[in-house]
Formats: sequence, structure tokens, C-alpha cells
Amino acid sequence: MVTKIGNNRVLQEKEGGKWEIVCFVGKSWLLLKLEFLCLINSNLEQNMMNKTGLTFLLILISVATFATGYTYERNVPYRENAGDEYISKMCRLDIAYQSDVQNAPVVVWFHGGGLTGGSREVPSGLLTDGMIVVGVEYRLSPHVETMEIVDDAAAAVAWVFDNIGKYGGDTSSIYIAGHSAGGYLVDMVGLDKKLLARYGKDADKLAGIIPFSGQVITHFETRNQRGVKPLQPTIDETAPLYHVRPDCAPILILSGDREKELYGRYEESAYFYRLFKLLGHPDVTLYELGGFDHGTMRDAAFPLAVRFIRDHTLSNRPGSNR
Repeated sequence: MVTKIGNNRVLQEKEGGKWEIVCFVGKSWLLLKLEFLCLINSNLEQNMMNKTGLTFLLILISVATFATGYTYERNVPYRENAGDEYISKMCRLDIAYQSDVQNAPVVVWFHGGGLTGGSREVPSGLLTDGMIVVGVEYRLSPHVETMEIVDDAAAAVAWVFDNIGKYGGDTSSIYIAGHSAGGYLVDMVGLDKKLLARYGKDADKLAGIIPFSGQVITHFETRNQRGVKPLQPTIDETAPLYHVRPDCAPILILSGDREKELYGRYEESAYFYRLFKLLGHPDVTLYELGGFDHGTMRDAAFPLAVRFIRDHTLSNRPGSNR
């Protein structure tokens, strides 16, 4: 499914004449689920924007309520440092969880920064529905090469599989997500099965992969290290596109406006999506957030990620009819 968001609104068709709208109002998102009895004009999107020509059978308004009462455990090391001070300093994570919630879905979040900057964070936009959020820090270029950074990401995810149960997390509901460079990292960890296999884990046990405007060709910092110009595209084994396969976890691809994104990032995302579809992947979705650039799309996309996690967690629970 490909969905274009325009004027800070999503218009998404569901089966049986059902539609969903996500509206950005100030700094808050509203998810409106609508069933239309009839449409006077066949141009639905125009009617929606003009607020005319619609008769509603049912309007359900679901407002994402961001939970309070989270406990934080900070600065937790996730890999052995073997005396390496840089690993000891950088390879750490923070965990936000609710002590009274069990079998909670887990989001492992990787920050952006072009693989050269940034620091770990626990985004407030993900602290909802009792979800556990793990914010990961990793080593950076030029101190280490790209695949060492990718290995840090894999090590962090493996640590979560091994330890998140102690915080009430459900190991069958682990999602990996990140913005920009973080989106690149989650694509690599989720698609190249060798990365988690080094730590005795199966990438296909992930519940979902959620890249926010992640680079899918060879990362521009990798190309920079090799003396390749920023706008010279390259695809090799360090590129998520190289590892696209039909049997990976469900994937939600999020991009900013194609006219505002960084270095054609939307077009990369669209090709990424198309390859999954051509290979027969059963659960891949692409959203383009109209009006949002590479930086601002991050916060705008959190409600879409939350909904994806909520829907997939429910569908994976025993006894679900979804």
C-alpha cells in the first residue's frame, strides 16, 4: 500500500469502502476512522479537503494518548568492550518501560545523524500503549567504518532479545525503528540475516521494521569514506537495497515530501517499496508525508509507526482474528 499525505493529512483507502484519515493538528495527531455511506462526488480526496459531498455512517475518533508512569533505566552497556574505551562510551542504551505492564511490545529506536553524529534518545512520540522503547547509541564515523556501526545496531537488537523480558517486554513483538541514519541501520539489521545471526538471533523473528527516511542505497557517509561524490549512487553489500527479500518481517517505509526530502530520499524509498512488491512481500507499506522535510517528518510520522505496531501486535497475539 502506498499512501500520500497532503496538507498534513493522510487519506488511506481500506477494504469495503472504509477510509482512515490522520490529521496533524498543532503538535498533536488525531486518527479518524471513517465509514462512508455514500459519496456525491467521485473525487474523494477533493471532497475530503473541501469537506463536502460526504455522508458519514460512522465516525470513530481515536486520539493517541501518551502514557505516563514510565520508568527509565539509562546508560546500559549492550556489548562487551574488551578494554576498548570508545565501545564502552558509545555502545549503550536507555530503556523506558512501565513496571506494571507485562508482555509489552518493544521498539528499539536508532537516532539519526548521518552516521557521524547524534546521540541516543527515547522519543516521546513512541511512549504510548505501554510500549517499551529502547534508545540506542552506537559508534560513529570516522572513528569506525560503516559496517562496524551496523554491527553495533545488530548487537543492540540481540541484547534486547536476550534481556527485554526482565522489563516486561514481549520478545515476539520486537520492532526496530530509526530516523535517517537510524532508518538505514534498521533496514540493514532487518534484511541482512547474517548480522543478527552472528549473535545467535534470527532477523525473521522481528515483528516489524520501520525506517523513517532511511537511505537504502550505499550510505552517503560510506561513499564519502571511499571518495565517491554525494550524488553518485552506489549499491553494494552495505546497501539495504542489496538485501531486499520477500520473507523479512513486515515493513513500514516512511518518507518526507519528495520535493523536500534529502537527496531524493523519497525516490529511494519508492524503489525500495516496489522491489518488495515485485518479490511478493506480503506486508509492506510506504507513506509519503506531504509538506514535511527530512527533519520534520520524524515527529510527524510517529503516530503512523504507533498504529503499525498496535495493529501488528494485536494480529500476532494468540486467539486474534485479525
